[in-house]
Amino acid sequence: MLPAGELAKQLAGGDQLRVKLGIDPTAPDIHLGHVVVLTKLAQFQQLGHRVVLIIGDYTARVGDPSGRDSQRPILTPDEIDANAKTFQDQAFKVLDREATEVRFNSEWLDMPAQELFQLMAKVTVARLLEREDFTRRMQADQPISSLELLYPILQGYDSVAIRSDVELGGTDQKFNLLFARDIQRAYEVPEQSIMTMPILPGIDGVRRMSKSLDNYVGVTDPPEEMFGKLMRIPDEAMGTYYELLLGESVPEGDPMAAKRLLARRIVERFHDSAAAEAAEARFDTVHVAREIPEDIPELSLAEADGVQENGGDVHLPALIAGVFGISSSEARRLIAQGGVKLDGEGVDPDRLDLSAGELGGRVLQVGKRRFVRLNP
Repeated sequence: MLPAGELAKQLAGGDQLRVKLGIDPTAPDIHLGHVVVLTKLAQFQQLGHRVVLIIGDYTARVGDPSGRDSQRPILTPDEIDANAKTFQDQAFKVLDREATEVRFNSEWLDMPAQELFQLMAKVTVARLLEREDFTRRMQADQPISSLELLYPILQGYDSVAIRSDVELGGTDQKFNLLFARDIQRAYEVPEQSIMTMPILPGIDGVRRMSKSLDNYVGVTDPPEEMFGKLMRIPDEAMGTYYELLLGESVPEGDPMAAKRLLARRIVERFHDSAAAEAAEARFDTVHVAREIPEDIPELSLAEADGVQENGGDVHLPALIAGVFGISSSEARRLIAQGGVKLDGEGVDPDRLDLSAGELGGRVLQVGKRRFVRLNP
């Protein structure tokens, strides 16, 4: 919390604080990494403070350079609008909808050029280049666009527009949060205190949780998928997950039992206790007993992708791609690595074309958790 002691002084004053979180809708879904800071916001709500959730529909057009070695890709307005809608719906799985003020920063950032020039005149390039991301890229002789330099200025102005008293964000946002105080000071607005939250590692236990790295647990993941992903967390990362998501220490004893407890409680939080119980039972069936679950989807081979005209043979990579939403090349890779099975037996990587008769009535398994029963 910075400046030291400022938040404690604000809380002691007894006034309702405006607590800000800004999120750029660069992806449609939120994951447990987002839940860390959303949970802290919910705690402020429980104390009677006003949470202001800023959807960065305007700043998303610029792209936050935090933690990046290159410029972020710019989304289309339609992509931004679609992401903003789903993000709000999912955020209210944690936040109290009635106690949350939702604002879009296009309200104030879509400003006349003259006002933008006045805003830019209040900061120096030298101050912007103090940012570690920019310094690292300059030392590596990597380009920095003028648009990226504009990002912290625009984000800082958000704090002016909504007159925030406190702003939350991940530790990677420290520069932006502090820079907002500079912008508030320039506009003679009372300066916010800031609270940075630790970054939750992904289920690989190493890199930050991210959908692009495929090491995330989404808050709308199906219960069995959520449970299975959480069971893959390395033991070394368990302490961080318990602390940031449950606010507790890891129970003593068997690490596997602690991991199961974590998975159950997270599934219960975003689904319910019955879903958590069913997800654990399915996990045991598939991963412990290594049996094929009973409640799996079915597919008619007559309607499947990959059916060829030469006698009705089925091309497995195309079938797998159509059923599970992956590319044919990824399907071929999984077959070659032994990740595809029929009735629990590995598929011969040299036989990618099988007759409908060989496939009918069998269970196709891809990876550990994806199944489909093939009907003739």
